[in-house]
Amino acid sequence: MKILLTGKNGQVGFALHKKLALLGDVIATGRNELNLENSDAIRVFIEKIKPDIIINAAAYTDVDKAETEIELAYKVNTEAPRVLAEKASQLNIPMIHFSTDYVFDGLKNEPYMETDKANPQSVYGKTKWEGEEAVRNHKKHIILRTSWIFSSREPNFLKTILKLIQEKTSLDVVSDQKGTPISAEILADVTYKIVKTILNAPNFKNFGTYHVALKGETNWYEYACFITNEAIRLGLKTTMNSQDINAISSDAYLRIAKRPINSRLNTTKIENTFMLELPNWEVEAAALLKVASINN
Repeated sequence: MKILLTGKNGQVGFALHKKLALLGDVIATGRNELNLENSDAIRVFIEKIKPDIIINAAAYTDVDKAETEIELAYKVNTEAPRVLAEKASQLNIPMIHFSTDYVFDGLKNEPYMETDKANPQSVYGKTKWEGEEAVRNHKKHIILRTSWIFSSREPNFLKTILKLIQEKTSLDVVSDQKGTPISAEILADVTYKIVKTILNAPNFKNFGTYHVALKGETNWYEYACFITNEAIRLGLKTTMNSQDINAISSDAYLRIAKRPINSRLNTTKIENTFMLELPNWEVEAAALLKVASINN
């Protein structure tokens, strides 16, 4: 099987490249191999390699910069997925596309369901939502919405906090934005299982949108405290402890683009459809920190 993977150098793409190699020939692309800003280049590339499945892990993810680089964000997050989906439709092959909690406004009190109405509040969120809508024009699509991704590759919140607690003596961290961290490795595992399920079921009917998140929930402040306490427990050298982290409100930490207050995602649909048992976020975060302590 020939798998076209975009975004090979990103957190998710890097993890996917390793995992999907167990299923077939992975044609992994980054900016140097496939320019997602060029629709014609995408079409030519796909015509040339004729993949059996397309997995789009590429995205423009600089949330604040997207507010001014609107055209670039649109090209990568909306137009590129549209062209990828069009080619997948022409070839009659499945496509898996990654999306985000930023398609929601974050005002709901409960974890978001796949059927909840989208209401993006940023350019990033809007371009990702429009990208989703474009992908839905292809019948054989899987859209995986997720949030708060961490991995051994930077940038991500876990790695940033780990660096800062070895340099600073105090930190201010937002405490009123709720969500659930997830590792890129778990996302790769879930994607692997989905691809395998589709391959083993020629009449697979469960295409559509799914939420992927780990068990449990936290906020950025509690997450930073967890990272700090775990780092100290593992013997990593730090210049501060969790008592030196101050909880602040979103209003006190102004950002160019608006962030969702609630990023929690309900995962009942994906767990039932693909018979998944998703672990707790703390277990996965602690595992990555343990690796960091070994390599330190």
